[in-house]
Amino acid sequence: MGFIGIVVDAVLFFTFLSMSLVPPLLDSQALLPESVVPDLLRRLYKWYTTEHQDYLLLERPAFFIALMKLEIFYVWPLAVINLYGLLTAKPWFKSTCLVFGSALLTSTTAMVGDMLSSQKPMADKLAMMYSPFIAFGFLAVLRGLLTPSTKASSAYANGPAPAFKKRA
Repeated sequence: MGFIGIVVDAVLFFTFLSMSLVPPLLDSQALLPESVVPDLLRRLYKWYTTEHQDYLLLERPAFFIALMKLEIFYVWPLAVINLYGLLTAKPWFKSTCLVFGSALLTSTTAMVGDMLSSQKPMADKLAMMYSPFIAFGFLAVLRGLLTPSTKASSAYANGPAPAFKKRA
């Protein structure tokens, strides 16, 4: 796959890892009652939201809650599956990587767009924190579209298989 492919996979590995940890530990708190969240995670969430003035997590607008549901029930499982697929070189990895990238790119673009049009303090800083995930989503889409699958390319290298078996 070459050096660039190794770098892309390393970046995606850390993206999948972060998206496997952050949604269930922090983002889910936007959806859950405080009473079911462990104290340590509640303190971490409170520190993050006050330190970075993440108004989306503090105010919880309806569109953001919908995006958090998408992240918890769709993006998070895909991140876990892609982490496994990347580490074990599964043939379906390209497809799930494409789907993951599309979902991450779409939801993060909506959040950053809201931040950039917002007059809230620290919104520009928040947009800079969230923006790399647009690039990571785009990178995942490209990884799903452009990298050749070794199994597929070797299977079709000699043309399609004959429809019937030849007799000797």
